[in-house]
Amino acid sequence: MTKIHPSAIVEDGAKVGEGVTIGPFCHVGPEVELAEGVELKSHVAVAGDTRIGARTVIFPFASIGHQAQDLKYHGEKATLEVGADCIIREGVTMNAGTEGGGGRTVVGDKCAFLANSHIGHDCILGSNIVLSNNVMIAGHVSVGDNVIMGGGSAVIQFTRVGPHAFVGGLAGLENDLIPFGTVMGNRARLSGLNLVGLKRRGFPREQIHAVRAAYRELFESEEGTLKERAEAVAAGSPDEPLVQQVCEFILAAGDRRICTPRVSGE
Repeated sequence: MTKIHPSAIVEDGAKVGEGVTIGPFCHVGPEVELAEGVELKSHVAVAGDTRIGARTVIFPFASIGHQAQDLKYHGEKATLEVGADCIIREGVTMNAGTEGGGGRTVVGDKCAFLANSHIGHDCILGSNIVLSNNVMIAGHVSVGDNVIMGGGSAVIQFTRVGPHAFVGGLAGLENDLIPFGTVMGNRARLSGLNLVGLKRRGFPREQIHAVRAAYRELFESEEGTLKERAEAVAAGSPDEPLVQQVCEFILAAGDRRICTPRVSGE
């Protein structure tokens, strides 16, 4: 049965699915949709044109779906979509999109957002992502599936983070991070591959060896540009899916440069 605490405010127009629990002093706006089994613990504010996926649990003092923290925002229509089976801990903030970024912020399924982490406007996040405490993701960032970000790390706007990447605690990422890559430091530099994550997720040993070899060719060679090396590596490994994924990410060329290892003496 749906349970709504007497002290909670659910505005007319809000859609509340079966088995939803809305705890004390929560506020649910008129355009919000809560899918079946969603739980708002207490003191949760969900606003705007926001959809929360099934069985997602939101803890106290989270602010979900409020307008973008962008001085260019002028009241345009924008949305926030959060997937199913997510955990959103205390003090998390997630903002809706803006006209300049497509008007929508999207979060996938089975993500965990630990206390006080922030998802900026117009971000597109995949599934099975973990953001540790106080992680800050600025607007227009894309994050692939199975990414983990350590506590206090930050990602600058318009950055791409490839799937299965790992961002170390307190890192400041200002360039695109390749799939399976690991970065450390402020400003963050590429420090290798997320081998622990690859092994945990069951990638075959042969594929891991192939992507390690490709990494050396891409980032330890001094021949040609990174783009030229990526083209050569991709051509030389047509049947290696992890290698192809890394090379395609590099060749896609986003708004930011590719994050590379620290040069000796730098």
